[in-house]
Amino acid sequence: MNSGRTVFAQLLDHLPAYQFQKCVAHYDGDRRLRGFSCWDQLLCLAFAQLTYRESLRDIEACLRAVQPKLFHMGFRGKVSRSTLADANEAHDWRIYADFAQSLIKIARPLYAGEPLGFDLDGTVYALDSSTIDLCLSVFPWARFRARKAAVKLHTLLDVRGSIPTFIEVTPGKIHDVNVLDQIVPEAGSFYVMDRAYVDFQRLYVFQLCAAFFVVRVKKGMQLRRRCSRPVEAAQGLLSDHTVVLAAPRSARHYPETLRRIRYHDREQDRRLSFLTNNFDLPALTVALLYKSRWKVELFFKWIKQHLRIKAFYGTSENAVKTQIWIAVSVYVLVAILKKRLELEPSLHQILQTLSVTLFEKTPILQAFHDADSKVSLPASPNQLNLFDL
Repeated sequence: MNSGRTVFAQLLDHLPAYQFQKCVAHYDGDRRLRGFSCWDQLLCLAFAQLTYRESLRDIEACLRAVQPKLFHMGFRGKVSRSTLADANEAHDWRIYADFAQSLIKIARPLYAGEPLGFDLDGTVYALDSSTIDLCLSVFPWARFRARKAAVKLHTLLDVRGSIPTFIEVTPGKIHDVNVLDQIVPEAGSFYVMDRAYVDFQRLYVFQLCAAFFVVRVKKGMQLRRRCSRPVEAAQGLLSDHTVVLAAPRSARHYPETLRRIRYHDREQDRRLSFLTNNFDLPALTVALLYKSRWKVELFFKWIKQHLRIKAFYGTSENAVKTQIWIAVSVYVLVAILKKRLELEPSLHQILQTLSVTLFEKTPILQAFHDADSKVSLPASPNQLNLFDL
């Protein structure tokens, strides 16, 4: 029954349009409509992300080339680079941030059964940030260094499915640890972080909320050992100690005991030390938990390679944040599509197929089956496939 509709229109069926209109109404986004609504802006920038358009002129030229199909794809306003530029300045970026969170709430249950690779029932989150470099003369509001501008993408990733659950876009000079103030820990969940997030006053909040954390030990950290547990040296474990903080200020901020685990990573021949407030998990599971943090690094590399978030269509803070949040929405939308349609290709292959079939009038499932039968995309050992098990 979808044979007369474009693949792009069928893709939009997986967007909760009613929820989007609620987000628009909450921020009065269409108050200055001028023939180009927030929905039109979402469709234009989603198209730009899916097809990797390079500029507003590029978006305008491509969409005007298929003008007769635009109405049936959901566009109501006239697409031009001036109206799109005005929309990027006028429409509040929080509309698209809230809508992305709505998509995340849809996606997470779809991936709730994904295996972690080790035995653990709780939810595992990986927290990290990635810096996007900008030109200071073009983006003066995002000053990072004396001659450099940047924004940071702070992300809390659900390791099951690699779905981002919390994202904060800040100027580059904001330190990573500050984002801990905005995270409400979930009881029983695990939060895996690197050394940049070692702040014992903030980490104690996780302890008070009955949540668990795993962080790297900083060089020079003063710890006093209380007792030791036996470990399996054959598994790469070096020690498992109960410790307390020896520095007076740190001990005042975190007065309870911690667990320090030393581990030898044989693949890279390096020794790692972890701190956690969980005393029940096997020591090897704690080491594997920290290893799962690599998924948030893969997430950053993936979206920078395959979505448009390193070059921007506008120069204002509102335009930059709008583009980033719509890119996140597209990422989550394709992840939803993969699960709902039970697609076998990787997320990258799905994006490649969508980029060349958006205007085809064929059932969306047939588009992927045809792509599988006609084109065999080469598997590169350097290609990052977040959803491959």
